[in-house]
Amino acid sequence: MAETAGERSLEQRVADLERIEAIKALKHRYWSACDGKDPVAFRDCFTKGAASIDYGSLGTFADADALTRVFTDIALREVDGGYAVLDMHHGFHPVITVLDDSTASGTWTLRFRQVNRVDNTELLMAAEYDDEYVVEDGRWKMVKSHVRPLWTILRPLPEGTQVNQVMGR
Repeated sequence: MAETAGERSLEQRVADLERIEAIKALKHRYWSACDGKDPVAFRDCFTKGAASIDYGSLGTFADADALTRVFTDIALREVDGGYAVLDMHHGFHPVITVLDDSTASGTWTLRFRQVNRVDNTELLMAAEYDDEYVVEDGRWKMVKSHVRPLWTILRPLPEGTQVNQVMGR
């Protein structure tokens, strides 16, 4: 069970703050990998073995390999010389609880925007993440990631909308 701040030494509390910052950096790398269409960096954010991943309509997965295959199929699909789907993840309001030196849990708020160049639509979503983290090979990794959508808007892109993709492949 996690100790209260008063029961932990200054050194332990500073170490916990460093752990929290490392977990925040992990989540940032994850969302950057999503938006940057980088399956290797995406996969590296999760543990090597079993994981509990529930991304709602995208699927439920027992490990990150299966999720990475779905991510790759969606993220790297091309149409008309560019990516078919462009994503923007904005995560904030992290609440991270360090349980011990190598385990933690966290919740995040996500604001997500996606342009689908095949369907000519825009998706907006607000969601909450419920994550668990472990240290593996000296680095924090996600061992659980469940997403709970709060609301979505799916709308057609207005006539004449230009989508200018400048990100490289």
